[in-house]
Amino acid sequence: MNASVRLSMSSLRAHKRRFAGTFLAVFLGVAFLAGTLVMGDTLRADFDTMFGDATSGTDAVVRSADAITTPGESQGVRQPVSTSLAKTITQIPGVAAAAPSIQGAGQLVGANGKPIGGKGPPTLAGNWITDPKLNPYRLAEGRTPTATGEVVVNRGAADKGHLKIGDTTTLRTPNPVKVKIVGLATFAGEDGMAQVTFTGMTQTDAERYLTAKPGEASSISVRAGPGVSQRQLVDRLTPVLPKGVEAITGQQSAQENTDMISAQFLTIFTTFLLVFSAIALLVATFSIHNTFAIVIAQRTRENALLRALGASRRQVTAATVTEASVVAVTASTAGLAGGIAIAAGLQALFPAIGFPFPGGDLVIRPLSMALPLAVGVLVCLASALMPAVRAGRTATLAALRETAVDESGASRPRAVIGMTLATLAVATTLTGVLVSPSLLLAGLGALLALIAFVVLGPVASSTAVRVLGVPLDRLRGITGGLARRNALRNPRRTAATASALMIGVAVVSLFTVFGASLKATMDQTVSRSFAGDVAVSTPSFGAGGSGLSPQLAGAIAKLPEVDTAVGLGRGVAEVNGKGRALTVTDPTALARTFDLGKVQGSLTTLGTDGIAITRTEANRQHLTTGSKAQLTFTDGKKKTFTVRAVYGESELAGDYVITRAAWSPHRTQDSDTLIAVSFTKGVSTAKGKAAVEKIADRYGAPQVQTRHEYAQSSAGGIDMMLTLVYALLALAVLIALLGIANTLTLAIHERTRELGLLRAVGQTRPQLRAMIRWESILLAAFGTLGGLTLGAFLGWVLVKASDGASDSTFAFAVPPQQLLLVALVGLTAGALAGLRPARRAAHLDLLRAIATE
Repeated sequence: MNASVRLSMSSLRAHKRRFAGTFLAVFLGVAFLAGTLVMGDTLRADFDTMFGDATSGTDAVVRSADAITTPGESQGVRQPVSTSLAKTITQIPGVAAAAPSIQGAGQLVGANGKPIGGKGPPTLAGNWITDPKLNPYRLAEGRTPTATGEVVVNRGAADKGHLKIGDTTTLRTPNPVKVKIVGLATFAGEDGMAQVTFTGMTQTDAERYLTAKPGEASSISVRAGPGVSQRQLVDRLTPVLPKGVEAITGQQSAQENTDMISAQFLTIFTTFLLVFSAIALLVATFSIHNTFAIVIAQRTRENALLRALGASRRQVTAATVTEASVVAVTASTAGLAGGIAIAAGLQALFPAIGFPFPGGDLVIRPLSMALPLAVGVLVCLASALMPAVRAGRTATLAALRETAVDESGASRPRAVIGMTLATLAVATTLTGVLVSPSLLLAGLGALLALIAFVVLGPVASSTAVRVLGVPLDRLRGITGGLARRNALRNPRRTAATASALMIGVAVVSLFTVFGASLKATMDQTVSRSFAGDVAVSTPSFGAGGSGLSPQLAGAIAKLPEVDTAVGLGRGVAEVNGKGRALTVTDPTALARTFDLGKVQGSLTTLGTDGIAITRTEANRQHLTTGSKAQLTFTDGKKKTFTVRAVYGESELAGDYVITRAAWSPHRTQDSDTLIAVSFTKGVSTAKGKAAVEKIADRYGAPQVQTRHEYAQSSAGGIDMMLTLVYALLALAVLIALLGIANTLTLAIHERTRELGLLRAVGQTRPQLRAMIRWESILLAAFGTLGGLTLGAFLGWVLVKASDGASDSTFAFAVPPQQLLLVALVGLTAGALAGLRPARRAAHLDLLRAIATE
């Protein structure tokens, strides 16, 4: 074993350049994985600290015991508690102070007339708690609000909206309210909690604008007296609280807030990055395997001589594994340092692009270091294992013969196995997306398709390179022909080199096709369901924004240019014991502005005790017209409703519809999410839109869009997601390029004598450089073509699987321009990867090259 180690060390010292590509591939994959884990740990620790500091003075929180949670939401909606409860609580022994906490949606309008925030994180408004220990916000400048219309805003929101103390602006609650800024606040020492905005007003104003009626609060914050622990305080509060009201410790409340951030953002964020880390490491696996396979092939005579001199198979294999281990450990260790640097860079970058996370030192936990190190080492060793075994099997007689062209990749058994896997993949996928919709079967079929592509790569490479290289013979003559023959020389090597790029391109194509399909689905949904002429909506998506004023639809309906204007509000209730989102609207106007498909029953007779539901939900709940359904609202009241209509479509109208009169007794902060407007016959879209915009300007200037514009803006988040995906996948493409460059560099070393002979018989340096570059482009073209084919197939699978698993109908779309751009990027990448190897080949010493053994 010592001899094997010495042999490995001497080989590494003598051939450092051979393993440069492997080192970089492992380094980049491990660095990205380590950076993701460190960033996730840091953000969790920072949010823990932030919420802990902000609520350090709150020892208990009194709130409604029950919450109604709808599908897809982590936190439910709770019933308000009475503000008078605070006075009762202050009389309990051990209580130092208690204050009502009123929270709702409130979006500030900046100095430029545009709303601040609302791109996902919530825009909050509430009462300014006068007890500084109970208030999570700290007054940094100015004074607290004391009169109607006065507010304190977090400093981050003020800076973003170019607002300062003394300025007057509009606060959407969602009804527009004129407010004057009298103070600026911080949250746990920060200018704000990431992108969340906060506006603090007097308790009177908060009750007026954020609650259904005065005297209601979201919760009561309680501070304990000296010597009373949080647990003891909760134990003293619990016996005196009304039925349906509970007390939790301040620490538990802070943990719930942290868990909410983790569930809604951090977990998704880190999982998203981990997926791309896995893709990068998968691509690196092909590059690493290819490097070791080439190195072993080039050392066939060397290994055979070692066998002839008495080395055992185990010693030769151990020497190769030792080389891989040294590269793996060195590159993975360097990758850990790179990961820490990436996390530090992300921490500095996010605030610069408008995503300020809590400040704090990087949190480096042992697991976040050990896991990437182990993954990097295992990936490298696993990739080198087969070449190492092949090295140990080198026959002694191989020392007496020249290295032959390897055509084993195109063997008949490989073709049979590959076609069998491909057939099985297609059958499994079609079953999972068409016969019996199943995400599990669809995923299994997609995985089998990927394996089939890799197995069939060497078989397909010969035909693909011949076809793709035909234009080279005509355009580049002998140089092009030589490039094509070089790419055909070793089908297995060609396929392995191209496979790394193929996976990167496949994932890019997958997301491109899926993104285009989502856009087409949104456009199809709007075109099919929305029969109005324009839509009024807030310029936000996700949790942000304050919604639209419920008064706006009525004001628009009074315009002579308008035939119908219907607002869609949102409510929450339990329907037969299950939390569901309700659409609160005028059902008669809804039917005129939205295509609801075939309607069974009547939408005009809902009244205050009727409900309309989609056919899908009716079948799921075993309901039909005339059936009874019990609704439990957030105020704790229960009421039996009669199903008076069953309709077909649900994308924009929702699954459950009730009237505003039915919702009004149970509402909290009322708002609309969308207003659909139909114009009077003969009114042009431009004229009608201008009239609606004038009215909308009085209510905080929400967006007024045509149907096409509304569909495009609704899909705006998809473009942002794709931009992030492309940026992250650039790492995988970079690793693939390193693999191509490394393969060509090693191949040039292998063909040194051949290249010298070509130069000797008259090939010029420019011709030699062109030959290597075109060979690189052919490899990239094969990988790109395979990636586009695989990506489009997987995109179709994902769309169809999503269609089968969802109540909505997904549209499949292939964007030719974007895919063409992906193809051009792949080819350009191939050309770039061949630059350095081509330059090295052109600078070979002619006489030394010819004399090379």
